[in-house]
Amino acid sequence: MIHIGTTGHRFLDEIPKLQAGIDRALARITQVYPGEAWSVVSSLAEGADRLVAQQVLLARTDARLIVPLPLPVSDYYQDFSTATSRAEFENLLARAAEVIPPQKVTLRSEGYWLAGKTILDRSDILVALWDGQNAQGQGGTGEMVAIARQRGLPLAWVHCGNCTPGTNQATSLGEEQGMVSFIGF
Repeated sequence: MIHIGTTGHRFLDEIPKLQAGIDRALARITQVYPGEAWSVVSSLAEGADRLVAQQVLLARTDARLIVPLPLPVSDYYQDFSTATSRAEFENLLARAAEVIPPQKVTLRSEGYWLAGKTILDRSDILVALWDGQNAQGQGGTGEMVAIARQRGLPLAWVHCGNCTPGTNQATSLGEEQGMVSFIGF
C-alpha cells in the first residue's frame, strides 16, 4: 500500500488549477506504483489538506483515509471558519479508516507540528500545495516540505499561492498555479 501524505496552504485561489495539478500528481503516482492500493494521510484542515484528500478519494474510491488530528475535535472546530467547513470536516472524518488522536500539547502550533510530523512518518510520498517559500509558522507547509526533503521522501509539489502574511486573502502564482514538480520520483 502506498501512503500519500498531504501538506499545503489553507487559503487557496484558482482551485480548478490546483485540482488538475493534484490529478497530475496522482497519475504519476499510479504510473510509478502500478497496482498498489492507496491511503491518504491528512489532518483534514481547511484548504490543501482537504482538497488533496478529496481528490485521492475521487481517484480511488477504495483508498483508505488516515487522519492524524492536531487537536481534540472540539478544539479543532475553532479553526474552521464556517458551519459548512465543519460539516465538510465531519463528513470526511466519518470516512476515515483510522483516526490518530492528538498528542497533549500546550500550544496549538505544537499540535499542528506534531500532526505534520505524523503525516510524514506515515507517508511514502508527500503531495504539497506550496508556494516554495519558508513556513510562516511552526508546522507550516515550508517546514514540512523541508523535513520531507531531508528524509528523501518523494515529493509531488503542486505550485500554489499562499495568503499574504497577516491576512486570509488567498493569492495565486499566476501561470505557475497548479503546475507540478516531482522531486525524488
